[in-house]
Amino acid sequence: MASDEGLGDLQCVVHAIASESLVLHSISFDLSHPKSGCFQETESSLNVNISKDNLQYFSHLLTAIGTSENAHSSLRNLEFRCVSWELQLVKTLGGLIEHSSSIKEVVFRRNRFSVDCLAQLSEFLKNNKVIREINFCESGLGAIGAGFLASALKYNDSLEGLQIWEDSIGPKGAEELSKMIEVNSTLKLLTIFDSNSITATPLISAVLARNRIMEVHIWSKGKRERSSKVVEFVPENSTLRIYRLDLSGTCRVTCALGMNLTVKALDLTGVRLKSRWAKEFRWVLEQNQTLQEVNLSKTCLKDKGVVYVAAGLFKNQRLHSLYLDGNWFGGVAIEHLLCPLTRFSALQIQANITLKSVSFGGERTKIGRDGLAAILQMLTTNESLTHLGIHDDESLRPEDFIKIFKSLERNATLRYLSLKGCKGVKGEPVLQAIMETLQINPCIENIDLVGTPLHDSGETNGINQRLGQSERTEPEVDLMKDMPLVMPTTCRVFLCGQEYAGKTTLCHSVSQNFSSSWLPYIDQVKTLVNPVEQAVRPAGMKIKTFKDEETKISIWNLAGQHEFYSLHDLMFPGQGSASFFLIISSLFRKPSNREPKTPAEVEEDIQYWLRFIVSNSGRAARQCMLPYVTVVLTHYDKINQASENVQQIGNSIQRVRDKFQGYVDFYPTVFTVDARSSASVSNLTHHLRRTSKTILQRVPRVYQLCNDMVQILSDWRAEHDGRPAMKWKEFSELCQIKVPCLRVRSRHDNKEKVETRRRTVASCLHDIGEVIYFNDLGFLILDCEWFCSEVLGQLVRLEVRRHGSSDRNGFIGRKELEKILRGSLQSHIPGMGSKVFENLDASDLISMMLKLELCYEQDPSDPNSPLLIPSILEEGRGKPQRWPLSTPDCLYAGQHLECDDSSHMFLTPGFFPRLQVHLYNRIMALKNQHGATYSLEKYLISININGMYIRVELGGQLGYYIDVLACSTKNLTETLRLIQQLIIPAIQSFCHGVNLTENIMRPECVRSLTPPRYRKSQFVSLQQLKQALLSVPAEGMYDYQHTWCPVSESGRPVLGAGFDFARDLLSDDDFHEVLHQRYHDLYNLANELQVPNENNPDGPESSISTTEEPDCRVEPTVDGIAKGVEAVLERLKIIEHEIRDLKQEIQGLRYYEHRLLLQLHHKVNYLVNYNVLVEERKVPNMFYFVRTESSTENYSRRLVTNIISGMTALRLHMLCEYRREMHVVEDQMGCEMMYIDNRAVQCLAPYMTKFMKLITFALKIGTHLATGMGAMIPDLSREVAHLADSSLMCGAAGAVAMGAVGAAARSRSRTADRSRDIQQDLRAAQQWVVDFLRDRGCATGKDITEKFGLYRIRYRDDGQIAWVCRRHMYTRASEIIEVPI
Repeated sequence: MASDEGLGDLQCVVHAIASESLVLHSISFDLSHPKSGCFQETESSLNVNISKDNLQYFSHLLTAIGTSENAHSSLRNLEFRCVSWELQLVKTLGGLIEHSSSIKEVVFRRNRFSVDCLAQLSEFLKNNKVIREINFCESGLGAIGAGFLASALKYNDSLEGLQIWEDSIGPKGAEELSKMIEVNSTLKLLTIFDSNSITATPLISAVLARNRIMEVHIWSKGKRERSSKVVEFVPENSTLRIYRLDLSGTCRVTCALGMNLTVKALDLTGVRLKSRWAKEFRWVLEQNQTLQEVNLSKTCLKDKGVVYVAAGLFKNQRLHSLYLDGNWFGGVAIEHLLCPLTRFSALQIQANITLKSVSFGGERTKIGRDGLAAILQMLTTNESLTHLGIHDDESLRPEDFIKIFKSLERNATLRYLSLKGCKGVKGEPVLQAIMETLQINPCIENIDLVGTPLHDSGETNGINQRLGQSERTEPEVDLMKDMPLVMPTTCRVFLCGQEYAGKTTLCHSVSQNFSSSWLPYIDQVKTLVNPVEQAVRPAGMKIKTFKDEETKISIWNLAGQHEFYSLHDLMFPGQGSASFFLIISSLFRKPSNREPKTPAEVEEDIQYWLRFIVSNSGRAARQCMLPYVTVVLTHYDKINQASENVQQIGNSIQRVRDKFQGYVDFYPTVFTVDARSSASVSNLTHHLRRTSKTILQRVPRVYQLCNDMVQILSDWRAEHDGRPAMKWKEFSELCQIKVPCLRVRSRHDNKEKVETRRRTVASCLHDIGEVIYFNDLGFLILDCEWFCSEVLGQLVRLEVRRHGSSDRNGFIGRKELEKILRGSLQSHIPGMGSKVFENLDASDLISMMLKLELCYEQDPSDPNSPLLIPSILEEGRGKPQRWPLSTPDCLYAGQHLECDDSSHMFLTPGFFPRLQVHLYNRIMALKNQHGATYSLEKYLISININGMYIRVELGGQLGYYIDVLACSTKNLTETLRLIQQLIIPAIQSFCHGVNLTENIMRPECVRSLTPPRYRKSQFVSLQQLKQALLSVPAEGMYDYQHTWCPVSESGRPVLGAGFDFARDLLSDDDFHEVLHQRYHDLYNLANELQVPNENNPDGPESSISTTEEPDCRVEPTVDGIAKGVEAVLERLKIIEHEIRDLKQEIQGLRYYEHRLLLQLHHKVNYLVNYNVLVEERKVPNMFYFVRTESSTENYSRRLVTNIISGMTALRLHMLCEYRREMHVVEDQMGCEMMYIDNRAVQCLAPYMTKFMKLITFALKIGTHLATGMGAMIPDLSREVAHLADSSLMCGAAGAVAMGAVGAAARSRSRTADRSRDIQQDLRAAQQWVVDFLRDRGCATGKDITEKFGLYRIRYRDDGQIAWVCRRHMYTRASEIIEVPI
């Protein structure tokens, strides 16, 4: 030791170790020094040099270390230099290692081992659990030593690092180690330096094949004794680099990658490869699931090798980057390479969509004509590539690069283009092509032109500037904002009519008039349907287009066969569309016979189409004008024109015209034609021309762009062989290239807004009839007739049942449906084949059916789920109708939804099939549907969800109502919540424009599933039932009964009379809504009557006073199905202060009503008896005015609720004023009042206001104060509502009147009304009555009795005077005394 000479002697070192005075972490032994000694580099590190003369000390030291306790716990590293091991030394070393618990690393440098020593050492390593790394350097292991190590490490599970330097283990040793790698999973580092590079092959192959997370570095000596790396694998970045391997080794390593999961990047740059390797690599690309980047630059690959690589790309779905620069292939290889990245037809799916980056090129790469064509096709159709590199190319000319940039105009995915070193990138035309491409395509972020003549000449500054502009966000400008609006140029004529009405023949004749109007003799020619077309009856809708000067008229012949009715809704013109309708009706039932239609049949035919037009007009949102309708009667040449039947048909059409007045714009002339004769339809043709121009002038203007797009789309079709459909992506590309205002100008533009504009333009083109476009459909239909007849027309006529492929529930497998679609859409007649599958794939058709809700998937999560098509369902007529569950505790409820204007509207034939699909999709999307079942028939939906069985039935002639029936094990509220929150919203979402009124069905009809024809009178309006509950006194609400009338057929009773409690018909939500409405009315009345609060805070009035809070109203919950009524009841507890039971709540209402009635009677008595000195009460005070209304059907009196100057023909009436029993006197003659002047208004208006308040409150709380008055106010809400708008009402009076009709703002101001002099108002009204009666000669008591049936009496108890009716004169004789005037 340098510092302590006592340790300079080896004996001292042995003694120090044995005495535990040294704590060492690292000891190094060197047996090659000429002089023995030792020195301590650090406090814990010791170097021991032993000469040949003192070799015995080496054994002593190993023994001392092996017995030292400190060494066992602290020694970490051992290093041996130039040691010639004997068996005993190895055993001593083994004992040391075995007893030590801390040694982590052992290094052998230039050691020598016999075979026995190696065997003994391997035995120690086999069971060692401590050592983490072992290193052999120039120790002559050879293949034998490698074999011993391999055998030991097969069992060792603690060693993490093995390094063998400058030892030639040879191929055999490498194979042994590779077998060890296959077994050992703990080794983390393997470093081999061998004289032969072939050593690397088995090692790295084993690592890759067994997916070992092992860092591998293998070196070998190259030429001129220079060392170089052969293979490197770094798990941290999952990169495998091969620097130098022979062909067989490369192939073996490549094969190991097939099922490898650890390598993501493979770099073979500079390794010479051949087609044999590429053949193996193809299999790797097809099998490997993790490889993302492959670099094959400068590998001397030729055409055949690249073809193999390209073949592997077809199945590969993981590779992101592929680099092939500097290879020796040509155009054929490029053609194959880019094939999986290219689409060759609109229907083809790109084979590889994961490869994002490709580069190739080099001095020896000859792209040629074939390669250029492949590049252009790939750039035009590829949808995934973001990086493309063509490097150091000398074969492409400037015009070739111009084509490349032109093709980039249609590419929306490429971001980086590298043309480094390409000699053909030069000249002004190339520069101009680049700038034009960047103008159109903002998605390109970088173009690398380093080393090109264009770059070397400094001409790329403009390109970089343009790329920089695309980098910046430009201020957004709405280019469509100032776009000119023009009159549309296309008008559609819809031919509506039943089957055999002559629509197709009429369309041919009209076509003759349009196309041959310059030939005079053609008018006499009768056009016959083509024999082939007659033999094969056209399926679906037909469309013919004509030009009339600058106007294009397209005639849409809606198919008359019933199976096509469900498609008519899809084709109905949208809002503001230039279109009108011809309703075609034949005068004969069938052309083949002479049996004429009756006027009723013609009327029914025309009414159907009118109702269809009106129903869809409401669905198409607000129309800017009424639909134009013209009626055409065909086969007119076959009838006697003077027959009485023709006149009756004309009268029936006139009735229909009157009925639909205000719904459609009916052309007054009915055209009667022979559809085969051009001469006969000439007037109709002229009408079409004139009406089209008129409509085009009246409809809203459209963007000039829409008219321009028609020509752009026409040019696109011409360029693409007349394709009838285009993908939405193709439409977006077309807009990007051809339409500047629909172009994404920068990659930072709001692409969603641009996309929205494009969809707006597509929708506009759909509305004007140029294309067919539905949101989310994925493509535009450019040939409308092709789509309607050959696609949709065939879809609704699929003969699935004939193929025996569907089960009894109507489901059919997706593959089977695709097969049937192909069979149905391919005609068997030569020359009449469909081109559907040249433009749309069968899967596209199925996707379209799903998005249009023409079918649904049984399991949306399964891509191969069976499908159900409602149009193939059979009717369930004749089948027994019964509930699947029938137990005593089952509850039955039903809702009847009916068109409120069924005489003009109905639920169109396309409604119910789409509802069947839509409702299924909504139910399957529920989180708590818990295995709901769903089955269909043609006009029936059956649902079982959470123990509730629901039937949705379409009923009525032409489907004007829907019944929703329920059999449930849940309570009524939960059942009705399911209907109200799931079923009814789904129904209403499909009948926009057709209002459905909600009715409650008789439970007995639901329980027994009474046929629909007997249920027509067995329902009550939901609102009517609620209003009835509001109109009865509080004590009658809980026990209110709705009575059902009996039903019989041919004298046979079907349903007996009966009743149901309202509480059993309404859900808790509805019943509490009625109660709270009652509370609100009573609260307002209490405020108006100034009812004092009691000291009892728990009284009912306290509960009512809380309703003034703005959040007191109970809203329907949306959690419904699962929550029950707990939330509602909890809300009621807050409002009603612990009133928990419904009956208790009603009791509270009764108590409070009693108090309010006392106050109300007090107010009434005050009004009746006020100012008794006015003429000594010689006339009654409580009067009102009515207006008599008479018609041919009934005679009625209408209460006058507002007095205005100029009113005429009124009658004055008086009420019986008996206290607390004021009422209308029946058969009262009254006094006629011819004219209301300004003085009368001034005197009577304040009195009328207060009188109407009392009447309103009396009716609201169900009192008999105004008996008979309700009959004079059929619609109290409407009659009273206008009082709020009158200048005669203000303050509290107005607020209360509004409260009577459910207004939201109540009791806002009460000071204005109280500021009036009430006494003055009453005195003025009473004096006016006195004066009026005197002027009419009605001044005596006898006169008043004759006109009003009232008698002047005095109460015995208080002496007050009142005017009462005859009934009270006799029934209350003991309480009153008559005091005649």
